[in-house]
Amino acid sequence: MSQNSSASGGGFPVKIINDRIIIIQVSIAVFLSINFFLLSAFFRREVFYNTMRYILFAETLLSDCLFLILTDSLLILSFFGCTMQTWLCLLIYIILSVYSFVTPITLTAMTLERYVAICMPLRHAELCTPHGALQLILIIHCISAVSCTVNLSIFFAVVSPTFFIQSKVCSVEMFILFSWQGHLRSAISQFYFLIMALVIVISYVKILKVAKTASGETKKSTWKSLRTVTLHGFQLLLCLIQLWSPFIEAAVFNVDPIVYRNVRSFNYIVFFLAPRCLSPLIYGLRDELFFQALKYYALRGLVKNI
Repeated sequence: MSQNSSASGGGFPVKIINDRIIIIQVSIAVFLSINFFLLSAFFRREVFYNTMRYILFAETLLSDCLFLILTDSLLILSFFGCTMQTWLCLLIYIILSVYSFVTPITLTAMTLERYVAICMPLRHAELCTPHGALQLILIIHCISAVSCTVNLSIFFAVVSPTFFIQSKVCSVEMFILFSWQGHLRSAISQFYFLIMALVIVISYVKILKVAKTASGETKKSTWKSLRTVTLHGFQLLLCLIQLWSPFIEAAVFNVDPIVYRNVRSFNYIVFFLAPRCLSPLIYGLRDELFFQALKYYALRGLVKNI
């Protein structure tokens, strides 16, 4: 069934779940299962939570899980037309607004960690410590909260207190009261992504220079880091396209509401789910130490079940 439909039962309209919703739920279930398995491996090995790049990797996993659980919950509530009080929706909006930036900024931090490891090896142990990783995570969350803080300052200056006790279908668009406010949010986001893209490109160029002059095991490690930085760049590109999705959806909505629903589902899968599915691929499978740990715990689980 490709279209939304409804049936009547006991005097109440009952929404029939369509194939897009099913595909999204299955995708998110698979994604969360993989992430929770990766996180369980992370917390079982001391070497992981004593190494900066693995700590940052775990942060992206936790961030992505929280982000997708909340966005999926809003998707389902919106699909069935369920309402909630605006103050609760505001709390969800704050969390989503912050964590939509946490993953891409953390990817940039992970790129910088690879840059220090390859281009400044003598200072890597000094700069990339577990304590430094926790400080960096705090900084990442503070930077991620800037856009939300600006938008909410405008929002609180305009709305009346009675707004917060109203019941509505929750969506982030509720807190964008003016068109210029949306443009400001987009400008801040694109400025962030421009800085992050520059950091990744500069790190790539610097690591590439080292790769050309390296030899033996150092050369192998350098080229592996270079491929990791490239994948981070691709992941960041998908996150950037995510910023343009609301403009595309708004234009399509004025043409055909049915096409709009299809486009919105496509955008959610490609630009929200896909970038967050790349993190397990990049570090969970490509990192030799982490892959060995995953293989060990997976095989041990299979043996116990037999």
